[in-house]
Amino acid sequence: MPEIVQLTAYHLGELSGPAQEAARQWYRRTGLQYDWWESTFEDFEGICETLGVSLRARNNAGRGPAPKNIFFSGFSSQGDGASFEGSYAYKPGAHHLIRHHAPQDVELHQIADVLKDIQRRNFYRVGAIINHSGRYYHEYCMAIAVDTDCSPRAECASQTEEAVIEALRDLARWLYRRLESEYDYLFSDVSVGEAIRADGHVFTAAGRPLLMN
Repeated sequence: MPEIVQLTAYHLGELSGPAQEAARQWYRRTGLQYDWWESTFEDFEGICETLGVSLRARNNAGRGPAPKNIFFSGFSSQGDGASFEGSYAYKPGAHHLIRHHAPQDVELHQIADVLKDIQRRNFYRVGAIINHSGRYYHEYCMAIAVDTDCSPRAECASQTEEAVIEALRDLARWLYRRLESEYDYLFSDVSVGEAIRADGHVFTAAGRPLLMN
């Protein structure tokens, strides 16, 4: 025979320290299970376009817009990182455009300046193909084939290749740091607590969620 059980409901701030942590851990397991990285990926696509990087799209059999080949894993293991697939070619004015797109981001400015100097020394004819290699997702999983025109007046081809590869890997490192920063913010005690209060969740004294109508 059904019984009626009465429980006292507590808001997050009314719980003890351990109970608050239990409530936050519950929300991290349930309330943050969505593609939180999509906005960062979208911003990265615009940055790549500005710098002259064309990201390769996945084959999704015509089911809506095809997502780009951007990958990451994180954030506490040795093999964690970010990578991408596509191609790179000279983009006129990229070093100016990136400053307009991200005026405060010195790291992106430096990447754009490095690529500009490489192109200038090689008559703006340097390109690259970027493919994923291996089972991990970090900058060293990007197999980067650089196409250079090493004429007598051009920079040595080997130096050009190394510089382009490192600049594109720096771009992957930049993406990973952005993702890690976003993850740390969303999963922080402050952010999780704000989300719990905004959603109106209540808990038992031990920090277990109570489902309210």
